[in-house]
Amino acid sequence: MASKVDPEKSKVDEEETRTCEIEEVALVVPETDDPSLPVMTFRTWFLGITSCTILIFLNTFFSYRTQPLTISAILMQIAVLPIGKFMAKTLPNKDFNLMGFKFNLNPGPFNMKEHVVITIFANCGVSSGGGDAYSTGAITVMKAYYHQSLSFLCGLFIVLTSQMIGYGWAGLLRRYLVDPVEMWWPANLAQVSLFRALHEKEHKAKGMTRMKFFLIAFAASFFYYFLPGYLFPILTFFSWVCWAWPHSITAQQIGSGYKGLGIGAFTLDWAGISAYHGSPLVTPWISIVNVGVGFIIFIYIILPLCYWKYDTFDARKFPIFSNQLFTNKGLKYDTTMITTPQLDLDIAAYDNYGKLYLSPLFALSIGSGFARFSATLIHVALFHGGAILKQSKSAVNNAKMDIHEKLMQSYKHVPEWWFLIILFLSVALSLLMSFVWRESVQLPWWGMIFGFILSFIVTLPVGVIQATTNQQPGFDIIAQFMIGYVLPGKPIANLLFKIYGRISTVHALSFLSDLKLGVYMKIPPRCMYTAQLVGTLVSGIVNLAVAWWMLEGIQNICDTDVLPPDSPWTCPKYRVTFDASVIWGLIGPRRLFGPGGLYRNLVWLFLVGAILPVPIYVLSKIFPDKKWIPLINMPVILYGFAGMPPATPTNIASWLITGAIFNYFVFRYHKRWWQKYNYVLSAALDAAQLSWVS
Repeated sequence: MASKVDPEKSKVDEEETRTCEIEEVALVVPETDDPSLPVMTFRTWFLGITSCTILIFLNTFFSYRTQPLTISAILMQIAVLPIGKFMAKTLPNKDFNLMGFKFNLNPGPFNMKEHVVITIFANCGVSSGGGDAYSTGAITVMKAYYHQSLSFLCGLFIVLTSQMIGYGWAGLLRRYLVDPVEMWWPANLAQVSLFRALHEKEHKAKGMTRMKFFLIAFAASFFYYFLPGYLFPILTFFSWVCWAWPHSITAQQIGSGYKGLGIGAFTLDWAGISAYHGSPLVTPWISIVNVGVGFIIFIYIILPLCYWKYDTFDARKFPIFSNQLFTNKGLKYDTTMITTPQLDLDIAAYDNYGKLYLSPLFALSIGSGFARFSATLIHVALFHGGAILKQSKSAVNNAKMDIHEKLMQSYKHVPEWWFLIILFLSVALSLLMSFVWRESVQLPWWGMIFGFILSFIVTLPVGVIQATTNQQPGFDIIAQFMIGYVLPGKPIANLLFKIYGRISTVHALSFLSDLKLGVYMKIPPRCMYTAQLVGTLVSGIVNLAVAWWMLEGIQNICDTDVLPPDSPWTCPKYRVTFDASVIWGLIGPRRLFGPGGLYRNLVWLFLVGAILPVPIYVLSKIFPDKKWIPLINMPVILYGFAGMPPATPTNIASWLITGAIFNYFVFRYHKRWWQKYNYVLSAALDAAQLSWVS
């Protein structure tokens, strides 16, 4: 079904059109459009829903593994191409009428726009089942760790409403995070490059085609995975320090790639390099520099000083790197000793059992989260506040647009009230859940509203950072910190508040990123709306069904005390979620970070984070000719410590080195190669890795 367009609008006045001012975008994204191409065809619907279902199944399934894995949409992006072309050759060119809806099974050759929308469907299977699957994580914690009785319908409400609220935020914030030229969403360029490699014909005289390069890189990576995956697992993490001094505890603390600082350790496994910050090939060089500065300061300066010199927080009683919770004797903290049958904190039992302690890296990671939250708000207010205010006052049509946004004027836009209906319906169902399943969710109606407000406030500043740097400063800790003070001793309420106060923002940013991809590939906005909405509903239902099946069907899943040592179902990803519910919900921030709490001084990092962007902003105004000063991004610097644990220093260090090679040296000295192959290489590496685990 071809999208209706206005032929007059599709003609862009060349005098008013300018190439995108973002160099990476100008080098990669095509500046043409063919509005006559059919988009929402039978092939699109069939392959899109199928891709979404397969990806959500695989991502949910692998999230419970000892080595969790997120399968990106790139795998489906490649797999559906031959299927789409096969359908174009074999399906009859015949019109059908189904309940008044007319469609043609085969409207012509399988085109790039169909392929893009199928990938949008597939992306819903990633954001729900992969890296952003916190709603499933909360349900897993409720059933596997707290052994709570939870109805499937309540779980479905949690999964769907949290995503739909994010969809509503995305619709309201499009004018700030999609329309402006400066919001370029770097991660999308890898998909744009792959689409062009798969569909566009190139002249061989200009060197190897992108498609041929992709196939060679894919095959080489596929066969290379034999080495770290099967023949030489040591290549996943190798530490020459541990190898040289195998019996030294200090050497293990310094050099271990799994349990130490990772000095001298490295990985040659793409899965290890891209596991936590995504592909370094699609991250801008200046973002890599900022992350690297933060990583070096925290891991190689602050953490060693706190551990070996000052013994901060009794650090030497515990492993330097661990996501476990400890007693004051360094033993594993048993949360069953301090909970009531209703999953509330038993204060008398807590006082008798003793205080909770964290590993030094875990504690500092929480502190960096405090600083990152306040730094994000102040940084965006100082450096982008004027542009946001201007965008609020002016009509979208009068805002600065590049050629891509001007080409999109050919299509009908999605009215804002379409998103508002979804938002209001999701809010109403969430509030209904807080009354009907009050004992299960523990979060009262006013807590839900508090979460909605927090999510809306934070989505814009975090989105600005991600849209310009490809890094998403998390504020998970802040959401749990806030509700932990208001509702102490309620771990399930804490989990639910994080879902609605933080994870709905994650889903909103995923939707916004896809909307920008739609702009780059000139997909009609109403087709994007339909694909995202249907994909979200399908992925949410399948996501919960698979998680429920595994939680009910695998005995002792996630219980490391009972599972055999070689069990693949230890759920480290969800263990971190459980630990967070204990720290912020069950015991509460007041006992850990309030007056008299062992970690009370970390709260000062809120103030430190708020102050850090100010001198950078002042210097940028005093020395406007120094263009490098505004590139110092404090939220991203503080993000250099994010994700640890479960991410290890070796993961991040290898990510930094790889990013420096391609996005500095190759980009600077071999720009034509970078322009043609860099993002294609990223896609090939991702696809090869995922082919093995799938």
